[in-house]
Amino acid sequence: MGFRFAKSGVSCAVGAVGVGVLALGGCLGGGAGGGGGEGGTGPSVTVSVGAGADDAGGPMPRATKVDLLLVVDNSQGMADKQEVLGQAMTDLVQSLTNPECVAKEEGGVVVAPSQPQTGTDPCPPGMVRRFMPVLDLHLGVLSSSIGGFGGDVCSTVGSPSNNDRGHLLARSAPDQEGDVPTYQSKGFLFWDPVAQGTPPGEMDREALVSTFSDMVLGVGQAGCGYEASLEGWYRFLADPAPYNQLVVTNSQAQPQGVDQVLLQQRAEFLRPDSMLVVLMLTDENDCSMREEGQYFLGATYGNNFHLPKARAVCATDPGDACCASCAQAVPAGCAVDPTCYVGGDPDQGPLITAAAEDHPNQRCFDQKRRFGIDFMYPTSRYVQALTSPTIADRQGNLVPNPIFSDLDPSDGNSTIRDPRLVILGGIVGVPWQEIARDPFDLGQGFKSAAELGASGAWDAILGDPESYVPPSSPYMQESSSPRAGVPVGNPINGGEWNPSPPNSDLQFACTFDLAVPRDCSDNGPGCDCGRGADIPVCDGQVQTAAKAYPGLRQLSVLQQLGERGVTSSICPAQLSDPATSDFGYRPAIQALVDLMATRLAN
Repeated sequence: MGFRFAKSGVSCAVGAVGVGVLALGGCLGGGAGGGGGEGGTGPSVTVSVGAGADDAGGPMPRATKVDLLLVVDNSQGMADKQEVLGQAMTDLVQSLTNPECVAKEEGGVVVAPSQPQTGTDPCPPGMVRRFMPVLDLHLGVLSSSIGGFGGDVCSTVGSPSNNDRGHLLARSAPDQEGDVPTYQSKGFLFWDPVAQGTPPGEMDREALVSTFSDMVLGVGQAGCGYEASLEGWYRFLADPAPYNQLVVTNSQAQPQGVDQVLLQQRAEFLRPDSMLVVLMLTDENDCSMREEGQYFLGATYGNNFHLPKARAVCATDPGDACCASCAQAVPAGCAVDPTCYVGGDPDQGPLITAAAEDHPNQRCFDQKRRFGIDFMYPTSRYVQALTSPTIADRQGNLVPNPIFSDLDPSDGNSTIRDPRLVILGGIVGVPWQEIARDPFDLGQGFKSAAELGASGAWDAILGDPESYVPPSSPYMQESSSPRAGVPVGNPINGGEWNPSPPNSDLQFACTFDLAVPRDCSDNGPGCDCGRGADIPVCDGQVQTAAKAYPGLRQLSVLQQLGERGVTSSICPAQLSDPATSDFGYRPAIQALVDLMATRLAN
């Protein structure tokens, strides 16, 4: 998870079974708690978005403005991936601001052998732009760190980037907040080659790329190890009233106040008539915990606290109605579970905790099966945010969705974006071989959403999360122990390994060779050597490769978005030849631009 430490000792006593999410006596110095439950997540919302969704609503809308937001994982081990993304910013900006010239021929589109010097120059005779150059572009960066969800992990004492609050970031390093110059000091960049802004924005493309790359690298890798990429962009873009602080009172987490800084940044960055593009870069599964009630216990370790174990049925069927935490009230119609108590008798023995398997690095892993509770926000929350004109506030009321609202009525622009002009991309933990058009040549590109569906790739890389059916690909199955079906020394993830101590880490989805091996003899930030003698990314104390874990929650959101989602791998095919089509994250950027091209003015 980015944390690399172990807690020792015996967990605190767990009090009597109660009616809340958990009812804990004495562990945190408070009462039994209660309440919590499933409240505060809003009414049930049915979201129907799929491969054919973009066919509805008439002709595809076309945008002339783009608001592009990068959400960059800033936990340990991300520096190498951030560097690769920074290199890809040249491709991204070039593709949008100076798109290629093409000649339409029978049977397809032929790319011209050359293209104009700038986006305002004409194409060669007989050729046209693939789409009109983007002359109005906002570029912003967020991190995956939004704090400890009310728990005691990710303290900002001495490490302020553990909680970046969902704010725009423009820094050269985690301890240099706001030192990268942005448009009018608003936290984002504004590409404005024809000087239409008041005042005008950036007109030098090289300067734009350089500054944007600096912002990506400046996110750093000193952030919270409980990465919340999904909730990070949700808070910035969609939360109707993002809280100012999260306070735990009487064993209940309570959001307080409204973050006016974030609302101001949102209103200045997000135009109502732009194409909105969100691109996530993360090497771990999302850990967006609910910020209410007693869910903060999912991010609590103080005084060697460990979560109570799950009822026995959870191990075989987490979806069973009797699957719950041993600390919760016995579900209606279910028998008392003797495996929950020392000695098997709730009147004679205390609750049993999950201490042996409850390492900090794994608190976000397989929660319902291990603890009987899913502490995470449902993925439907994020699909709704990107598709629906209304959204649930913290009281459960449906209110206007900021993404589909005019946040600045004074500017005279009353046009509201069509939902089809919202795109989510993910550069996440999944082997590129599983989602490439050609599993032996990433130069052929990543599969589109339609191609992923038609090929059955979703079953391989995601399974059916709602029914707790795991992916069929062994590389995408989350596990703390070696998985069957993964060959030794394979080119996808290097093989399985044995974390030390046991149950302190997960197996990898994929790995990739570093451009420059790293000496880890000093156990510096981001080094993975020493965590297990057989870890496949190291040769002794020299780290030769980087790794990624299965990004299942991000993939679930991308699948639900259908043709509004772009799926790619954080493990590049190669970093040795920058002139090739499969270099670094070039295929990921190409897939993103390909989808954007269908929605940009032409």
